Amino acid sequence: MLEQIQKEQMRLDLPEFRAGDTVKVHVRIVEGTRERIQIFEGVVIGTSHKGAGTSFTVRKVSYGIGVERVFPLHSPMLDKIEVVTRGRVRRSKIYYIRKLRGKAARIKERRLS
Repeated sequence: MLEQIQKEQMRLDLPEFRAGDTVKVHVRIVEGTRERIQIFEGVVIGTSHKGAGTSFTVRKVSYGIGVERVFPLHSPMLDKIEVVTRGRVRRSKIYYIRKLRGKAARIKERRLS
């Protein structure tokens, strides 16, 4: 019964992405009575797959400071997710990128054929 409720709440309109991909996450922000959409663009450094509780972590560098944010994948607060570039990495969790700076932190682009 619990699985059936979770399946009903899962979103099917989201694109496929994985660690190393650069994504734009459009998030609904509620400020008082107003609602607006804020875009958080960065590299996906990991995902956790737990059915309806699936989440992914996005990292960006803002004014020289690394900022990471964890988003629940099936949350109604996510408006949409755009995949900007597809990165080629050999791990599912690229937490090592936290220690890298500048050109060392670049990720090669994955070619789709």
